[in-house]
This record gives sequence, C-alpha cells and structure tokens, in this order.
Amino acid sequence: TAEKPAGPVVLTPPSTTPASGAIVARDVDFHRKRLHLRTAGPEDGPAVLLLHGQRFDSSTWESLGTLAVLAQNGMQAIAIDAPGYGKSEAIELDPNTFLEELLPALGISRPVIVAPSMGGIVALPFVVAHPDAVAGFVPVGPAGLEAWLPRLQGSTVPTLIVWGSEDTIMPVAQADELAAALKNGRKLILQGAPHPAYLERPAEFHEALVKFVNEVAAPR
Repeated sequence: TAEKPAGPVVLTPPSTTPASGAIVARDVDFHRKRLHLRTAGPEDGPAVLLLHGQRFDSSTWESLGTLAVLAQNGMQAIAIDAPGYGKSEAIELDPNTFLEELLPALGISRPVIVAPSMGGIVALPFVVAHPDAVAGFVPVGPAGLEAWLPRLQGSTVPTLIVWGSEDTIMPVAQADELAAALKNGRKLILQGAPHPAYLERPAEFHEALVKFVNEVAAPR
C-alpha cells in the first residue's frame, strides 16, 4: 500500500466547529437496543473505530482528546459505548461476531480498529476472521490475546502494538509474542505507563496513531 505524503500531525484539540471536528454524540439502534457513540471528523475520511476498556466508555476518548486529534487530521473517528457500558443498553452478544454485525450498523467499512484491554475480546476474533475488512489494528494490552495468538500467526493485517512498560495486568512480554506472530506488526512501548497506557502518554500515543492511520488507510 502506497503511503500518503506525510503531513503535519495536529495534537491540539480543534475549535468547536464542524469543519475542524466537532464531536457529535448520538444513538443508533443495535439489536433493538440503544448503542451510544461519539463521532468526529469528515465522513469521507479514513475510519477509526475506538473501543474501550472495562473501566471506561466513549467519553474517555473525548476527554483524552483522541476524537479531536483524529478529526483534525482528516479522519472519521467513531467511539462507541460497548453494550452495557456508558449510555449503551446491555444486550446478549457473541464477542466473535460483534464487530461483524456492528460495522454495517455504523455504516463504516475497513476501519482501523483501536482495541484497548476489554476491546480485544471483540476485536481479535474479527481481525482473525476478516483480515481484509480491517485497514489496520491497534491493540493496547488487549484481553484475550493468549487464546487468539495461535490464529494470528502469519497475519498480514497492519498492526501497531501499544503497551505500557509498567502494565501489571497484561505482561509486556505479550507485545513481543504478538509482534513475532505478525508479518506486518510494530511495537510502541510507552515507558512508565500502566495498563491503560494511552492515559499516561497521550501525546506520544496520538502521534503514533495518526501516523499509522495515514500509512494504512486510504481516504474513501
């Protein structure tokens, strides 16, 4: 895949105008239940789907500035509240097919999927089963990795592996195992950061994420 010409990476939150990435909160119907999400950025930009960890929801990506940074760099950012979290209603779901059903409901295709911690439970099976439906994968200390690692051997999905050097929940050694399994993976170890590494080092995380999306996702 040809790389896009490198442009400036904007790391400051934008002004609150639609052109620069106003954040819009809305609900969609998913399995006849309310699924809450926050979106920002142009609808024709590369899609970035932001999942979240167990202690968080889509508001994390707003308060951290991730939605704003992605939008100001011309990307379509979509952060969801997982069913039963935030403002989304709980549903019975199969984690192995959750994203397969969710992406059409959101009207997005071939996103870059950012999957911290609990997000790995739904992202890993999708990446394994539908590699061509993923422009890029950004696991951040993902849960469920040990179970899915054998099926990721030789995967060509472009992957930015993010880990906190002080992660006491998912050992950082798993980042090395994942990188060794993938044909197109790279690591970003955030020094001094705990399990939700992006919270500790947001500027470094955002810069790497924007660069990665620019490399792997062509505008639609």
